[in-house]
Amino acid sequence: MTAPFAATQPEGLAAAAPIEKRPLERYVAPAKPSLVGLSRVVLADMLGAVGVPERQRRMRVQQIWHWLYGRGAQTFDDMTTLSKELRAELAQRFTLARPGIVAEQVSLDGTRKWLIRLPGEIESRPHEVECVYIPETDRGTLCVSSQVGCTLNCSFCHTGTQRLVRNLTPGEIVGQVVLARDRLGDWAAPTLRSSASGEGTKGGGGGNADKRLISNVVMMGMGEPLYNFEAVRDGLNVVADGDGLSISKRRITLSTSGVVPNMVRAGEEIGVMLAVSLHAVTDELRNELVPLNRKYPLRDLLAACRNYPGLSNARRITFEYVMLKGVNDSLADARALVRLIKGIPAKINLIPFNPWPGSKYECSEWEQIGKFSAIVFNAGYASPVRTPRGRDILAACGQLKSATEKLSARERLALRAMALTD
Repeated sequence: MTAPFAATQPEGLAAAAPIEKRPLERYVAPAKPSLVGLSRVVLADMLGAVGVPERQRRMRVQQIWHWLYGRGAQTFDDMTTLSKELRAELAQRFTLARPGIVAEQVSLDGTRKWLIRLPGEIESRPHEVECVYIPETDRGTLCVSSQVGCTLNCSFCHTGTQRLVRNLTPGEIVGQVVLARDRLGDWAAPTLRSSASGEGTKGGGGGNADKRLISNVVMMGMGEPLYNFEAVRDGLNVVADGDGLSISKRRITLSTSGVVPNMVRAGEEIGVMLAVSLHAVTDELRNELVPLNRKYPLRDLLAACRNYPGLSNARRITFEYVMLKGVNDSLADARALVRLIKGIPAKINLIPFNPWPGSKYECSEWEQIGKFSAIVFNAGYASPVRTPRGRDILAACGQLKSATEKLSARERLALRAMALTD
C-alpha cells in the first residue's frame, strides 16, 4: 500500500488549502482473508500454507482462478473441480468475500450507483465507497473507486470535499468488478442492450469481454489512483488477466490528477490507457481547481504525458477538461489548450460540470461548449462532449461521495430538480 506523499506548500502559499490529505486509518486484514484480488503468486503461497504440494499448486491456482473470475463462484462448495477435502480446508482458512451492496440507485438514464460496504470492517465503523455502472448501446462502463474518500482537494469535485479515510486493497478494487458482475448477472456473457433498459438478455457462456455487460473499466471513482499505486496496479492486473475477468488493457482507463512520479510507472507496470484531469491552461487557475498543481505544475505534468510508455496515435492520452462557466471556458482558453498539448497524441474529453449542493461553480452554456469544442476539433484533436449520466442520483463525474457524509433530503431534491431542467 502506498502512503501519500507528504503535503508541501510552495513559499507564499502557506494560507492555501492543503495539497493532500493524510489517511485517517489503515487497512486491518480480517482473520479469514478473502482470495478475491490476490495475484497468482500470492494465491499459490496461500495454497502452500494449507498443505497443497508444490507440484499441484499451479494447477490448483488455475482452477480457483477460473471459478473466481470465469464463473463468479461465491462459495468454495461451488468449486466442484477441487476435492471436498481441499474445499473444506480452504473454507476453514479463507473466504471469497467481496464488497456488499448497502444501497442501489438507478438513474432516469439507466445509470446505476451502488453504495458498497467493504468486507471485514469493524461493524461500528464500516468503510463504504461508491461504484457506478454506465450502460450504453455499444459498451458497459464500470467506474471503480481506489480510496475511501480522496487524497486531493479539487475545488470543483464533490468527492474532493470528503476526508481521506484509507486506501483500498487490490481485493477491494477487484471486488467492485466482481460484485458488479454478480449484481448484473454478467457471468454468462449477456448481450449488451440499450442504455435505458437496465436489463440484459443472457446468452451462452464464454469469456469475450466485448459481449459482456461490463466491457470497460475506468479508475475514475472515489480517490486518486496513483496515490494508491501498488494496490491499483495489482488489482488492475487481475482485472485484465485473460484467463479471468479478461477486460483488455485497451478498455481500462486510469485517471489521475497529475501524480507525476507515478505516471511513468503506471505505463510500465500497468499499461492501461491514461486520462489526465487537466481542467485549466495556466498554472494560476489550475492551482485553484487542482491544488496538486502547486506540487506538480503543468510543465512537469505535460512532460510526464509526453514520456508516457507506449504513447502513440493508437494509445492516446485523454485530457479531461470540466467546463466551468466564466472560469475556464473562453475561446482563448480553447486556443491555449491546443497550444499546450501540441505534439501529444491525445483527445480532449469536455465534461459539462455536474452540479452538487454547495458548489460555487456553474456549468458552461451549451453553445459555449460547442464553440470551445469546435476550436479543439479544428486543430486536429477529437473533442467529444461527455453526455452527463446519472446526475439525478449524484453518480456523474465529480459527484461521488460515500454515505458517511450524506446529503439532506432537501439537497437531493434540489439536485434532482437541477438535473431534470438541464
